Amino acid sequence: MSGAISLQGKLAQFADHWSPKRIAQVNDFDVKIVKIEGEFTWHKHDDEDELFLVVDGEMTIQYQDREDVTLKAGELHVIPKGVLHCPIAKSECSVLLLEKSGVVNTGDAEQSDLTNAVEDI
Repeated sequence: MSGAISLQGKLAQFADHWSPKRIAQVNDFDVKIVKIEGEFTWHKHDDEDELFLVVDGEMTIQYQDREDVTLKAGELHVIPKGVLHCPIAKSECSVLLLEKSGVVNTGDAEQSDLTNAVEDI
């Protein structure tokens, strides 16, 4: 069994945006952290829900068919599988993600500069 994981310590190890880093695994799920800024790409995950927990800053999950959800530090939101969405942050925001292992961050969207493989830190 490993010791405590410092979210702030792990976040201090990188500066890039939209590039998720795996910090732990829970059964078949990855616990990831990511720094975001600006607008991501519209996408969905056909088979997986996504959990977003804001660690620092503020972000919005934009939806096309429902009301947008704005999250501040300490707040979380689950995006249901199959739902088109687009994360956005006006200024840098740090987020913890819980996703099934192997999930591609851009989901069903065409691969782009935003498509990143998960790195362990």
